[in-house]
Amino acid sequence: MHCRGWFFILTGVVLAGCGSGPAQVKGDPPLTKAPALAKDKEIQLASSEEPEGDKYRVKFETTAGDFVVEVHRHWAPVGAERFHELVTAGFYDDCKFFRVMLKPDPFMVQFGINGDPKVMSEWREKKIKDDPVRKSNKKGYITFATSGPNSRTTQVFINYRANTRLDNDGFAPFGEVVEGMDVVESLYSTYGDAPSQKQDRIQKEGNKFLEANFPNLDAIKKATLVEK
Repeated sequence: MHCRGWFFILTGVVLAGCGSGPAQVKGDPPLTKAPALAKDKEIQLASSEEPEGDKYRVKFETTAGDFVVEVHRHWAPVGAERFHELVTAGFYDDCKFFRVMLKPDPFMVQFGINGDPKVMSEWREKKIKDDPVRKSNKKGYITFATSGPNSRTTQVFINYRANTRLDNDGFAPFGEVVEGMDVVESLYSTYGDAPSQKQDRIQKEGNKFLEANFPNLDAIKKATLVEK
């Protein structure tokens, strides 16, 4: 299957991933139709109101250092479950941070294309349904990329700033970086969006292509579930 781009226009920047959805050009209506976060209506649940066992943490050991993500299942239950499944399967091990948009204007860092094309081919069509947007895309929050309604698979991004404009287009955060945000902000960013423009090649050739053409990209060495 030909891999096409995830597109979301934000102040002239294209949020790109890989999926089966149609390409969106500037001026088109948003692709994603998931329930949006109502202005000033963000759901705020006290820790005492969170269901027991609602949270879990994932430690990312990377070439730039370690960081920890805390996932809240009630924020986006379907996405949180898929993320748990991917981490448990070791999917994110050896994944490159192929889209690091930090300079000159912080935006986001994206990852989630497995370095082994055979592994990636097993996951790329395992789409999950959308979650309602219950939290805003604040700095440090992690969210699945999408190509349109009910199209999330494996790619996620961490916000480098408050990207609130993503909320109304159905991008539903499921967790947040609770340790090592300085590491996330130190990932190699000189390539910017350039590797993401080659997602067909990344999908087909994996890390071999990235290492030959974008050798300085940072990578996840291992992602594991950890105790609080």
